[in-house]
Amino acid sequence: MATKILTQKRLHELLAYDPDTGIFTWRISPRNSVPAGSVAGTIDRRRGHVIISIDSRLYRAHQLAWLYVHKEWPSQEIDHINRQGGDNRLANLRLADRFINTQNTGLRKDNKSGYRGVDWCAPMGKWRARIQANKQKITLGYFDSIADAAEAYKKSAEVHHIRQTV
Repeated sequence: MATKILTQKRLHELLAYDPDTGIFTWRISPRNSVPAGSVAGTIDRRRGHVIISIDSRLYRAHQLAWLYVHKEWPSQEIDHINRQGGDNRLANLRLADRFINTQNTGLRKDNKSGYRGVDWCAPMGKWRARIQANKQKITLGYFDSIADAAEAYKKSAEVHHIRQTV
C-alpha cells in the first residue's frame, strides 16, 4: 500500500504554525492525551530538531514549516541559519544545497586550532590552511603563525563565498 503524501491542506487541518515563533500547535486533538491548542512535537536529542508525528509518520518541523508557508515540499535541504535546529522561525529557515548546509556548522569537536580550515602539520612544523571549494580540497599554504593560517582561510572563504562561522 502506497504511503499518502502529506499535503498543505491536511497540514493546515491539523496544525497551526506561527512563523514569528516557529511553533506548531494542534488545531485538533491528535490523541486523547494531547488537547487541541497544545504545542506539537518533541525534540530529537541527536540533532536538536523538532519532530512531529502526523498520520503515523514522523516529520521534521522545519520541513513542515516550509510546506505550511510555501505550499510545497522543500526542493533542497533546509538550513537553520543560526544553527539552532529547534528554531523553526521562518526567518531562520532557508533552502540550501548539501555543501552550503554543511558549511553552516560549528567547529568539529576534535578541532584543536580553534579556527575552521586550520590545523597543525607536524611534519612541516607549521600551521596548515585548507579549504574545500567546488568539491575539491585545496591546501592554501603552511604558516608560522596560526593567525596567518586563519587569515588565509578567511580570504579564500570570501572568494569561494563560504560563510564564516568562527
